[in-house]
Amino acid sequence: MAQGDFNRKVQQFMNGRRGPDDLANLCVWVAVILVLVDLFAHTGWLSWVSMALVVYAVWRMCSKNVYARMNENDAFLKALGPVRPWLQNPGRAAHELRTYKHVKCPSCGQKVRVPRGKGKLRVTCPKCHEKFEVKS
Repeated sequence: MAQGDFNRKVQQFMNGRRGPDDLANLCVWVAVILVLVDLFAHTGWLSWVSMALVVYAVWRMCSKNVYARMNENDAFLKALGPVRPWLQNPGRAAHELRTYKHVKCPSCGQKVRVPRGKGKLRVTCPKCHEKFEVKS
């Protein structure tokens, strides 16, 4: 079978399926870490847990119930909250923390990003257009 024919068959199989998402990726990474730990700890149950995580991740990728998998992934990302940028790109998150300060609008609670080290700034909220002062 030619390489192009195989790629076409895989594309046809994945048509109507979601493919890998953040939750499936996390399951695979946790499974890899558990396998590495099991290499040194020599416990049999860690291998089974890692295999179950890989099977769950593949099931998520191949599921045709796209709406349910999307809702599960959205709930997972919402549960991560402020940890999410640190997991996705730690270097970028550290740079963001050093460069900018995040403040909340006193009127509506919208988070606004302001540059650090600029002294006192007058900020306009992008959501409610309230003007307020903040020390950066």
